[in-house]
Amino acid sequence: MGRRKVELKRIEDKSSRQVTFSKRRSGLFKKAHQLAVLCDLELVLIVFSGNGRPYEFSSGNSSRKILERYRAHLESEKIVGADDHTTEEHHPYPCDRDGQFLRVPEGEEIEDMSLTDLVQLEQLLYAKLGHIRNTKTRRMIETMSVLQEKLEDLMKEKQGGSSLNSNLGQTRHALLELF
Repeated sequence: MGRRKVELKRIEDKSSRQVTFSKRRSGLFKKAHQLAVLCDLELVLIVFSGNGRPYEFSSGNSSRKILERYRAHLESEKIVGADDHTTEEHHPYPCDRDGQFLRVPEGEEIEDMSLTDLVQLEQLLYAKLGHIRNTKTRRMIETMSVLQEKLEDLMKEKQGGSSLNSNLGQTRHALLELF
């Protein structure tokens, strides 16, 4: 005897609805546990019953830790996704109007910061570091393009001397190695 297809609509009978909820909730939690074990991940699953009672499954030691990580991730996305002019958020360290560091906290200041503040600071530092790397890369590429154009202009002007061409070739090779 095979399974029949269940029509997805609200179960009217209250006791049948409760039995279905209970069975499906345990099946859902079982699948969540399997996913966490097979894929080696941390997982929190929260289900609210029709009465508003919460049921929770956590694959890790603490749902709270996983949820804090999730909140920190959301905050870091806000920070990374924001324009440079819209970073006037409440940070645990002094920033100017553009969200730039006036100074980085250190020593006892860091020791006194909450876990959430530390995660936010870390995420902001990663975002700023990414911005710095992108700017550096862009400027290096621009500089390399300008130098390449100058080298090509020099080679066009001085096509007569073979020793000069070999010197220019060596200069070009050295420039490319720099970048």
